[in-house]
Amino acid sequence: MKQLTIIKIGGNVIDNSQNLHQFLLDFTALPGDKILVHGGGKIATELGESLGIEAKMVEGRRITDIETLRIVTMVYAGLINKNMVAQLQAKGSNAIGLTGADGNIIKAKKRPIVKVKPSAGNLEATEIDYGFVGDLDETSVSADTLDSLLRAGLVPVLCAITHDGETQLLNTNADTIASSVAVAMSALYETRLVYCFEKKGVLKDVNDESSVVREIGAHEFEGLKANGTVQGGMIPKLHNAFEAIKKGVTAVYIGKADELDELEAGTFGTKMKP
Repeated sequence: MKQLTIIKIGGNVIDNSQNLHQFLLDFTALPGDKILVHGGGKIATELGESLGIEAKMVEGRRITDIETLRIVTMVYAGLINKNMVAQLQAKGSNAIGLTGADGNIIKAKKRPIVKVKPSAGNLEATEIDYGFVGDLDETSVSADTLDSLLRAGLVPVLCAITHDGETQLLNTNADTIASSVAVAMSALYETRLVYCFEKKGVLKDVNDESSVVREIGAHEFEGLKANGTVQGGMIPKLHNAFEAIKKGVTAVYIGKADELDELEAGTFGTKMKP
């Protein structure tokens, strides 16, 4: 079975042109078939603010009303995606930039209104409408279409915009897209999933870059979450990572984008254990 590498990069790489240039060089140098998944929330937020559209967040998650959807579609599917594709072409990687609507690659379902239970500080149940946000399931990703692109020698670059199959575009978490794509492609390839962000991996001490946990299993993850070592945005990232391992992805790594060249040497970041 052929090997496939799926890499997700976040805004911290995209926001810095020098870091992005080096990352794309390292990405191009990786052997075998590959897929790149990206977000770009900071740039979308800045553009929205310049147009008088303030970002709305609930517990770290973006509320995507119709104006915000227009902004993230322009930024993710347009500015960021095409800029990265152009850079990859210049580096010798035959990239093709895509949303989930292109080729019906990723079909999502609009997130229903979420009911939040009463808490000590809020005695009444409340509802949260995330707006035009797409959720994925095991049928969302068209592995055959992605496979046909890879067989044609193309490198898919997927942004965080999906669709519902009924004309509506949806904003979908890029970490979730990367995990879902990896799971779907694992039926056809020996697939590894790599999350690149600003830290060297899962850290025992968030202030000490040398305290990388080289391997972590689901049981250890629960322990680190309980004692507060892992918190905030790392929790859903690791949840996606373990879901991918559980559903057939060969290997999942989390580490620093500028150390991607260490992936082949086996010294990159933190590796998830089944």
